[in-house]
Amino acid sequence: MDYVKLGSTGLDVSPVCLGCMTYGDPARGGHSWSLPEDEARPFFERAVEAGINFFDTADVYSDGSSEEITGRALKELIPREDLVLATKVFNPMRPGRPNGKGLSRKAILTGIDASLTRLGMDYVDLYQIHRWDYGTPVEETMEALHDVVKSGKARYIGASSMYAWQFQKAQNVAIANGWTPFVTMQDHYNLLAREEEREMLPYCVDSGVGVIPWSPLARGRLTRPWDSSTNRSETDEFGKNLYNDGDAQIVQSVLDVAQARGVAAASVALAWVLRHPAVTAPIVGASKPHHLDDAVAAIDLELTDDEVAQLEAAYTPRENAGFQ
Repeated sequence: MDYVKLGSTGLDVSPVCLGCMTYGDPARGGHSWSLPEDEARPFFERAVEAGINFFDTADVYSDGSSEEITGRALKELIPREDLVLATKVFNPMRPGRPNGKGLSRKAILTGIDASLTRLGMDYVDLYQIHRWDYGTPVEETMEALHDVVKSGKARYIGASSMYAWQFQKAQNVAIANGWTPFVTMQDHYNLLAREEEREMLPYCVDSGVGVIPWSPLARGRLTRPWDSSTNRSETDEFGKNLYNDGDAQIVQSVLDVAQARGVAAASVALAWVLRHPAVTAPIVGASKPHHLDDAVAAIDLELTDDEVAQLEAAYTPRENAGFQ
């Protein structure tokens, strides 16, 4: 595994990040398709064996049980100094109770302590805001995140899907006050969702922010025929709002390129994402052993200009999706 720098930081990460939303107690939270601990453990083992050192989870995944499973597995599989672990804060963890969500100072400081307890760790490497909080001044959020870093509970901070002007506003607030800026953007980017190419990705390239896209395989849509389904796709209400039947032609182009090259469709779709100069490491979920193999294979897969043109030909502009 050849490691890459996370944006403009000195941190070395694998060019593929294992997303841990797939792993959690299916009886907790809203992911009935998540894999319980005994079924999840082999995926962590396989990832570490492949050289992956970058793992991403969130407090809200399976009501905190993703963090619990992730923390227990990785503590036994990889030295803490070699592990790069990311988690997130924003979504409701105490529904209906005051200060149980969002990015207020209280929510952030409570959230990091709760995540560290679930993970069984003293710090996380990357602490990310899961979405933009319209109800909290950005100055309050950025100062609180700065204090999390200065307390030693996080090494770096990152953000996830929002408008480019919001991200730049937060960065400017941090820099103007001498606070810690974001070093990563975890946004929605794949062959079916390319709107980030307009503003967010150019800004990240210009400012040295590393991009770690979520759903680079479009929740599996880019890995199989359009009219097929999985247990997750049938119950994924959020995912149903991200793509539409007009994307079927793009999916078919991925399948065609993959067949011609003799590789997995997932490898082709990931190789396309990895081509963008802003992208550091796509976040890939894995629920079957070959998912990790296909992701690692994408790292060395170079697409030709003709293949890229074929993959991109059917894309049409659309509203940016996945912000909330």
